[in-house]
Amino acid sequence: MSGVRRFAAQATGDFGWAEVERLRYKEEGSAPFRDITRQVLFAQPDQACELRYFEIAPGGYSTLERHRHTHAVLILRGRGTVRIADEAHPIAQFDLVTIDPLVWHQFTAADDCDLGFLCLVSKTRDRPQLPGPPEAPAPSSGHDEAA
Repeated sequence: MSGVRRFAAQATGDFGWAEVERLRYKEEGSAPFRDITRQVLFAQPDQACELRYFEIAPGGYSTLERHRHTHAVLILRGRGTVRIADEAHPIAQFDLVTIDPLVWHQFTAADDCDLGFLCLVSKTRDRPQLPGPPEAPAPSSGHDEAA
């Protein structure tokens, strides 16, 4: 499917790709997260990967999780932190985050700006694993994960 998909501010004030459906990050109640959406930008039958865009509102965060597959994440806008294993790292526009298999990770937007990023993953991937005692590393963000 050849073509160009335009990145622009939406009427709602959100950023994303025009004419690409904005989806829920996950089903409510399935795992702890706050104020995050996703768009699937590229998923073709003849390709082994999928390119997705995530937008996290100020103070929002993704689920703390791990998988058997790797991630490559390119920060496009905003800033925040990424938790990798038991360390929190500041992230900002154009930073590249790589996450190895079975490493705990979580993205959090700064309190005063959105965090938008591309995520490249395998099209066939395992379901996320959520932490449970005693395997979960101690929380490093200031957010209550039960929220």
